[in-house]
Amino acid sequence: MNSKPKLLTLATLTLALSSMTVGTVIAQTKLTNKSKLFINGIEQIRIGMTVSEAAKAGGTRLVGDPPNNSCYYVKPQGKPKDLGFMVTEGRISRVDVWRNSKITTVKGAKIGDTEAEIKSLYPGQIRVTPHNYVQGGHYLTFVPKDQSDKNYRVVFETDGKRVTQFRSGKLPEVEYVEGCS
Repeated sequence: MNSKPKLLTLATLTLALSSMTVGTVIAQTKLTNKSKLFINGIEQIRIGMTVSEAAKAGGTRLVGDPPNNSCYYVKPQGKPKDLGFMVTEGRISRVDVWRNSKITTVKGAKIGDTEAEIKSLYPGQIRVTPHNYVQGGHYLTFVPKDQSDKNYRVVFETDGKRVTQFRSGKLPEVEYVEGCS
């Protein structure tokens, strides 16, 4: 007779914990200035999603100019600012972060970091190439070792000293220097 109340209590506790977990997951999916950039997306938004899927996953409306070609950008309506998503062939292919020093990569890299800091966060995995438009600047490209990530990159643009913007996404789009141009 005493075991039934314990089972009921356990079932109630399990249901309560399940509800809390679902609520926590939903709350964590909304894009914010504390969002973390991955090699294949940001928070719950992943490369390869449609704009509609990405908006739902990010808990925000994604807005932009109506697509008039096979490549265009959308951005969150409201916050976070200075965050954009490249869309090619109807799917998210790249995430760009401009002037927002609060959004970081999973390893903590952000705008304002020195080139040395980026290299120390990703030892032996940064390819350095000259910047096409900034005299003395560089592209610091994180090249993953994991075979499952071989088609993705994170690219940090610098002025030769500090990160000025960065992006992640799939090849070849993540390495486009002028966005969709």
